Amino acid sequence: MNSVNDKSVKAWFKSGSPWVWMTALAVSLSVIAVLGLLMLIAARGLVYFWPHTVYEFQVKGADSTPTVVIGEIRESEDVLASRMREAGIEVPAGVETLTRRLVKTGNRDLVGLDFRWILARDIVGQTTPADIAVFERREWGNFYGYVDAIKENGNLVVEGPSAWTDLPARLERTQAISDELNRLEKKEIGGINYQIERLRLRERKAELAGQKDAVFVAEIEQERVALQSNFAALQAKIGELNRDIARDVLVTHVAGGKSVEIPLAKVVRVYRPNALSVVGKAQFYVHSVWNFVSGEPREANTEGGIFPAIFGTVLMVIIMSVLVTPFGVIAAVYLREYASQGFITRIVRIAVNNLAGVPSIVYGVFGLGFFVYFVGGNIDRAFFPEMLPAPTFGTSGILWASLTLAILTLPVVIVATEEGLSRIPRNIREGSLALGATKWETLWRTVLPMASPAIMTGVILAVARAAGEVAPLMLVGVVKLAPSLPLDGNFPFLHLDRKFMHLGFHIHDVGFQSPNVEAARPLVYATALLLVLVIVLLNIAAITIRNRLREKYKAFDQ
Repeated sequence: MNSVNDKSVKAWFKSGSPWVWMTALAVSLSVIAVLGLLMLIAARGLVYFWPHTVYEFQVKGADSTPTVVIGEIRESEDVLASRMREAGIEVPAGVETLTRRLVKTGNRDLVGLDFRWILARDIVGQTTPADIAVFERREWGNFYGYVDAIKENGNLVVEGPSAWTDLPARLERTQAISDELNRLEKKEIGGINYQIERLRLRERKAELAGQKDAVFVAEIEQERVALQSNFAALQAKIGELNRDIARDVLVTHVAGGKSVEIPLAKVVRVYRPNALSVVGKAQFYVHSVWNFVSGEPREANTEGGIFPAIFGTVLMVIIMSVLVTPFGVIAAVYLREYASQGFITRIVRIAVNNLAGVPSIVYGVFGLGFFVYFVGGNIDRAFFPEMLPAPTFGTSGILWASLTLAILTLPVVIVATEEGLSRIPRNIREGSLALGATKWETLWRTVLPMASPAIMTGVILAVARAAGEVAPLMLVGVVKLAPSLPLDGNFPFLHLDRKFMHLGFHIHDVGFQSPNVEAARPLVYATALLLVLVIVLLNIAAITIRNRLREKYKAFDQ
């Protein structure tokens, strides 16, 4: 009986079924782990945008006198009593754990900290007044307090409950002026400064070429005077708007009754979370998510939005894809269709496969040395001598970052394209040649179109890897905060020499370089989730193109 069982077990193993089940189990565990990680990131990141209840705590102080603390409960945890004793906190004998709460108190300009831990035992009372307001400011983070009055040009014009009613219209007016100031300073003034700099470079270039005569100087000076006249007019308009935006000032009071005046120009948004209904909180949530996706960062990247990082990531991936695809396809076509299949070709394939395993930081060092210093430096000396010693392409930028990632992902595209070319039946090539087509015409009109789904597979894998890389980008172009986007309205519109922001580096910066760790933690999760979504959307776009190509050439595979 045992021998029969042994034979059946051996037969089962020989059939390969155990390996199929083990593979299925490994894949299932991997999917569960990935989904679990995404759920954790989503739960920690998306909750950040929900308007939290703001409490007014009565906290027992060192002398047993209650003090008032206003803030949001962000975290609650149990701590061993031994740790509390080590920190110098008195804990009665027999108590093993103490509960403490992390409260976001804001008002960093007044108390120096955004967060504080409060022991649950020290809270003698807590309420949720409906009139507590949260002020999102352009500087110093959130402010928590009560609206008392509004001053206009230093004069008290509204006070009491009417101040809150009058506040939305005044805030909307201030936001409109702020948007206009931002447009004038970034677009209009920025455009004029760019043109003035171009004039300076033209003059310098003519001087180096020995073509700087009196007529040329007069022409340059005439253009400069016109630009400076426009600049002065815009400066005068900006001055008027700055005076206008400083008109309104909020008069508030904080915990303990201290009165604080807040210029409305420094306020982004004001709301009363305790007075919001579920529908109101949902609308607030959608608005907050949109501001996060479309806005610019503030407060050392710990507040505001991350649109520049999204834009930089997507633009870099697009440029990388445009660069890596032709090089990868050409290399694969040569190896498969033209090169003699001998020892050297096998060595090249081994080298290509080994390149896929090189650490990404090595590519970053190569990109810095070869692209930035060697290629970029020579480009500056040959085409931009008027800019020297300030570098144009001889410094880190989005072009060199894209080229570095193109080299990093090149092996993936080569291997995927070679696999696609090898799957095309030989009789299709022979039939095309028999009909009178040249080898190039056969390759261009028949072989490559049929291999296009495999090429897109390589591009998909390249995009998935490149979008998440950070280490090489830190050397060849990515920065903490880019003053302007690589794409704007100034000629040549796409500025490949500019530095850029990236979602992956933004996560690193906020998570590990932020001066305010507790405030930055939710943004790390939210940005990580957004990076995953951006990669998924880029992959979906590439997969859609691949599926259409596969459907188009399905008849050739049958």
